[in-house]
Amino acid sequence: MTDRKMVTLTVEGRQVQVPEGTTMLEAAKVAGILIPHYCYHPGLPVAGVCRMCLVEVEKAPKLAPACATAVADGQIVHVHSDAAREARQGVLEMLLINHPLDCPICDQSGECELQDYTFAEGRKDSRYREAKRFNPVEDFGGDVLYVPNRCILCTRCVRFMEDVAHDPVLNVSERGDRAVIGKFEGHDLTHPWAGNVVELCPVGALLSKDFLNKARSWDLDRSASICPNCTQGCNAAIESRDNVVVRMRPRPNDDVNKFFLCDEGRLNYRWLNRRDRVEFPHVRQGDALAPVDWDVAVDAAAAALRGRRVFVLASPSLSNEVLFLLSRVIERVGGTGAFRVRQGPEAPLDGVPGLSLRADRAANVQGAELLGFGRTDTPLDGLAAGDVLLVADEELAGVDPAGITAAVGRAGAVVVIGTTLPPWARVASVVLPIANMAEEEGTFTNVQGRVQRYLQAKAAPGFARPGYAALADVLAALGEAVVYFLPADVFRALADTHAPFAGMNYDTLGLRGAIVSTGTGSPAMAAAST
Repeated sequence: MTDRKMVTLTVEGRQVQVPEGTTMLEAAKVAGILIPHYCYHPGLPVAGVCRMCLVEVEKAPKLAPACATAVADGQIVHVHSDAAREARQGVLEMLLINHPLDCPICDQSGECELQDYTFAEGRKDSRYREAKRFNPVEDFGGDVLYVPNRCILCTRCVRFMEDVAHDPVLNVSERGDRAVIGKFEGHDLTHPWAGNVVELCPVGALLSKDFLNKARSWDLDRSASICPNCTQGCNAAIESRDNVVVRMRPRPNDDVNKFFLCDEGRLNYRWLNRRDRVEFPHVRQGDALAPVDWDVAVDAAAAALRGRRVFVLASPSLSNEVLFLLSRVIERVGGTGAFRVRQGPEAPLDGVPGLSLRADRAANVQGAELLGFGRTDTPLDGLAAGDVLLVADEELAGVDPAGITAAVGRAGAVVVIGTTLPPWARVASVVLPIANMAEEEGTFTNVQGRVQRYLQAKAAPGFARPGYAALADVLAALGEAVVYFLPADVFRALADTHAPFAGMNYDTLGLRGAIVSTGTGSPAMAAAST
């Protein structure tokens, strides 16, 4: 495959080289210059309808729309010339003619492109004295509300549903100053990926019902993360306020999810805020569990494990680091490990090859398989009489209570390491409270075998600790010579001992991730590729 021809041009006095066919808008980004725009989005077909990205090109007869004009060798582009700024000021004045002064009550306030560009380049006052157009708010179905008064008709939502979701339910209805975004008769935004229209909207015209009036953008703390709701491993940003997760948004990654996040990933975050969390370590004293210090609980867990075979039932939503340390426990005392996965219907995003809401509704199925845990639909069948049952963040929801009682009865001891304490777990010998994925740092391995980092977004409740820290102490009590202070230390040890992860560390992973070594994939990865 031949390399693409490179084109040299000058943008605002900065010379850049970009591949032939690149638009002026994208070339300006290479030069570190953002050309204002509304209708353009790198994940959508070009429309060129907003006229906000007009720039001046030397020797050209008129201003050019930067989103729809390819670069040419030797071009000299002026983004901030008087002519270009005057044109954009005119566009902004037109957009604001019927736009209400809703900023104080609008969910988009603080992250609104109309606010930003008006502040940067708009008129200081309005020449418009007539009454503004008014249309009532409309429920578009799903999680989406439409506020037509704020709409600037960029058509991003229409193009996403038609060209990316392949479900053309939206259109531009009417014409001129009466034009609005409309739905086709009998259709709603119930597509599994329809929530992306809220993300794509550059103003506050499309709103999420879930996030409505929850917080202002400047009140939120944001952390780079990975969606934990299926094996696709979409890059996401967790946004929290006062230590409560209030929103999940997509984070761009061309190798995984482009710019998009499904509605399941976007809306299924409330379990990260559960109130029924275990906040203190517990050890059985007589007929009841009693809260104790961490060192007492760790010693009790080590005593329960020492000299016995262990059966580890782990959640495939745990990080690679935690699963690795659980595998080290198995290696030290002997035993096996297993996991089960909640299932759901697949929902591909047809316009993006390889992107889908996957049937396996857990983030780290591939990581669990690569680290030696076996997949099963009958999670307690591997427990032999006298084994220690170590349950790691698995609530056994949907499992027959009689089967759980029988399994607990034949176990030599029960050790629970988890975020919650389900009713059956009250017979445990030891309970170690751990953080959920929003409260710790770690890595997941997605369906393509891409290992990706996620960062801590909020604090864990009470005395709960990251899973890797709790298990590192248990291993130390069992005689493990290696000390793990950070998740990066655990991952380094994992990479040193498991061929699929060889050569990886947190620095090389960055926030884009890296693929496991060729030929070392898990069964789930092989199934996904067929």
